[in-house]
Amino acid sequence: MSILIGSENRVLVQGITGRDGSFHTKLMLEYGTKVVAGVTPGKEGQRVHGVPVFNTVKKAVRETGADTSIIFVPAKFAADAIMEAADAGIRLIVVITEGIPVKDMINALNFAKERGSRIIGPNCPGIITPGEAKVGIMPGNIFKRGKIGVVSRSGTLTYEIVSHLTNNGFGQSTAIGIGGDPVIGTRFVDVLRLFKDDPETEAVVLIGEIGGTDEQDAADYIKSEFKKPVVAFIAGRTAPKEKRMGHAGAIIMGSEGTYEEKRRKFEEVGVRVADLPEDVPKILKEVLK
Repeated sequence: MSILIGSENRVLVQGITGRDGSFHTKLMLEYGTKVVAGVTPGKEGQRVHGVPVFNTVKKAVRETGADTSIIFVPAKFAADAIMEAADAGIRLIVVITEGIPVKDMINALNFAKERGSRIIGPNCPGIITPGEAKVGIMPGNIFKRGKIGVVSRSGTLTYEIVSHLTNNGFGQSTAIGIGGDPVIGTRFVDVLRLFKDDPETEAVVLIGEIGGTDEQDAADYIKSEFKKPVVAFIAGRTAPKEKRMGHAGAIIMGSEGTYEEKRRKFEEVGVRVADLPEDVPKILKEVLK
């Protein structure tokens, strides 16, 4: 069992003929993901690693049955790419692109929501169900099939913590990078709801960071509805206030976005917070006894 993606998903790559799109298409195919189409306007008829390229998402969906899209389109065109995918009936849209203007992203999210499409990202590493499929840029070799769900605002911290999990015998059911921008399509609470209903996810590792209130909202949800064990790690403990650290959303404004506030909220609802990435599997062993 997995959430959102599995071996049955048929993936379309928007921006497949670009450097990043082509490179990661190859890696997704090697992992076993069913990449069935690519879209780059004006490049129809080409093939990238054997994958046919179309001018429009609508035609690609009609001819290949694609149901999932991953977007490598440059930032100034990415919102249009999201809306094109949603308009074509794509239900899961993974947006790798970073630097999309906030106003553009708000418009694209509203458009996609009206059409019943879920967006992961933007500015995210994607999603992987180990042993089945990956739709993103995550290094597949560090993941192992198992029963720990992983949800994260940080790409590189996801890789580091997953590596520690795998090396300590904790495989993953699904791992999702939700993105580090101020406006994202899928939040911690949304993913926790999916893990809650997944019988093969026994516990969740949540990787947060400073800025915003997404972690606090997750803590409230965990208190009210989520009964599976959760272990958290929060990046940015030493970051100065009102200075953006890495992600566009990782900026402390007032008191709500601080490390201390997020940690306090988690601990109030019984979520243990690791001081270091390598402490996550140690705490998992304790909470799963």
